[in-house]
Amino acid sequence: MTASMKIADRIDRFTDLVGGAFAWTTFLLVLVMATNVLLRYLFSLGSVWAQELEWHLLAPICLIGMAYALRHGEHVRVDIFFARYPERLKVWIDLTGAIAFVLISALIIYISWFYVLQSWRVDEGSANPGGIPMRYLLKAFIPFGFAMFLLQSLADALRAWAKLRSLP
Repeated sequence: MTASMKIADRIDRFTDLVGGAFAWTTFLLVLVMATNVLLRYLFSLGSVWAQELEWHLLAPICLIGMAYALRHGEHVRVDIFFARYPERLKVWIDLTGAIAFVLISALIIYISWFYVLQSWRVDEGSANPGGIPMRYLLKAFIPFGFAMFLLQSLADALRAWAKLRSLP
């Protein structure tokens, strides 16, 4: 196994570890949403904090889930066309897509880093009374999620490059 494949495998394991851990957050999100609905409709009780918690859980699920879905080939692709292409063209498309994802992710990480730092500096919290404080912790998932996506895209690019080199 080449060094680049070892790196790709380590990235895959990291993505599986973090993605698997955050998969449990989905269960927690369902519980919070169900509880909010039951309390609101059965007892006319509502809480800004509990409603904000829903999207405080959803955002990390989506941001971490991007890399996890990429790792397992679950992102949308027009397979009806892709399946008909010759193998070499498929690998080139995969490589080009992975490189594009790396570049786009790097740009989003760069831009969002300043956004998170600004939020941290002003100790940003919810604008709503009774809302969740420390909004910067939630915003920190933006660069973290895209860093994971960048790493997984890099692993895919390494694999595509190795496959391209092995094709006749």
